[in-house]
Amino acid sequence: MDHEASLKKYTLLVATTASFLTPFMGSAINLAVPAIGKEFNSSALLLSWVVTSFLLASAAFLVPFGRLADIVGRKKVFITGITIFSLASIFCGMAGSVEALIAFRVLQGVGSAMIFGTGMAILTSVFPPQERGKVLGINGATVYVGLSLGPVLGGFMNHQFGWHSIFYLNAVLGILAALLAFYKLTGEWAGASGEKYDWVGALLYILGLVTFMYGVSATATSALAKYLLAVGFMLLILFIRYEMKVTYPVLNLKLFSRNITFAFSNLAALINYSATFALGFLLSVYLQVVMGYDSQQAGLILLAQPVLMALLSPFAGRLSDRVEPRIVSSWGMALTTLGLGVFSFLSGGTPLWLIIINLALLGTGFALFSSPNSNAVMGSVEKKYYGIASSTLGTMRLTGQAISMAIVTLIINLFVGNVELNTADAALLLKGTRTAFMVFAIVCLGGVFASLARGNVKASLGMGPEDKQADRQ
Repeated sequence: MDHEASLKKYTLLVATTASFLTPFMGSAINLAVPAIGKEFNSSALLLSWVVTSFLLASAAFLVPFGRLADIVGRKKVFITGITIFSLASIFCGMAGSVEALIAFRVLQGVGSAMIFGTGMAILTSVFPPQERGKVLGINGATVYVGLSLGPVLGGFMNHQFGWHSIFYLNAVLGILAALLAFYKLTGEWAGASGEKYDWVGALLYILGLVTFMYGVSATATSALAKYLLAVGFMLLILFIRYEMKVTYPVLNLKLFSRNITFAFSNLAALINYSATFALGFLLSVYLQVVMGYDSQQAGLILLAQPVLMALLSPFAGRLSDRVEPRIVSSWGMALTTLGLGVFSFLSGGTPLWLIIINLALLGTGFALFSSPNSNAVMGSVEKKYYGIASSTLGTMRLTGQAISMAIVTLIINLFVGNVELNTADAALLLKGTRTAFMVFAIVCLGGVFASLARGNVKASLGMGPEDKQADRQ
């Protein structure tokens, strides 16, 4: 095997292993939420922060680390990130209180930001444009394998060994991925080597995004939240004004203003994840608290969705190499809207077969959306922006996920209140779950139009002839 073929093989292996970790952790922890709540006597609202704290940290650090990776080398940042993620996983497993668990989840989120700010960029750097859809499809499938194994393996491990074991398994996988990357990846892929890092912009971005997203997430439960929301909004406005004047900004805002494909593909991702991420959390609580299944049974039921995602994602990625990506992803968003609408009619007597069929429908919609949308984003920028494009897309995903959890937190507070999950009124919990799905279906419907509005990828790259030439080299 020649060097190039070997590099491609190991790059794909390392990137897909890293891409497996965080979705596996997320979907596995959803199944363990009731057990964590029982061990620490935590309220449903505090438990939602076990999920949200990770998302906040990941979203806030993704763009700054993506830009840093473009300058100092993507391999360095990637290995550092996966090491931090692995160590934080060990600390999470050893946590003695829900507050300590939330703190270690923040650290895990920082490591995750370094992984996701570089993984897709490394893939896109190593593989040529004509193979991009295929490898992004394979990478997307690995994400969905993680989501598939999360409920089954996570539910089993939680049931047999306790929720701590889920974090320890992630630590072992992370350490293996870090060693593989250290010894087998031979490049650094610093696309913007020599450029100055924008530390002021990075600080404004992190502080602005954290305060803004915390304000959104805690509006229902904290009087201080609305003030933090306003402070965060002002910091983000200041960040935008500052970035427009800097020679080497941490986030090149011209990518949004001059490139309609890039802008609307990112908007579509934000809307999609805002509407869909909390689905696993809601159904896990519904199946265990309302329907009375244990975590192992609930995990097997939830398997229908990610299995379809894993099976169809490589096909959707290859399809987007031949068919305009916006068409494929818009159909995916439409199917997702339909599935979310069906779940807004859940009841205590909803037949299990209907839940499984609808989960399969949602899995199909997710697969058709995700890989083609990623292909559209990465295919719309030149090489030196791969790191920042990957980070921006990841930020949209994580910000959307945090918004999704914020909506659920708000609705749970309105319907159930700040009570322990095991004493919550099942009828009120069910009413809140239906309301959340109705809101998500409406949000996702708006995403269909954002997906269609992006135009043709090749026709709206927003690049001059010299940029297109650079992208081909």
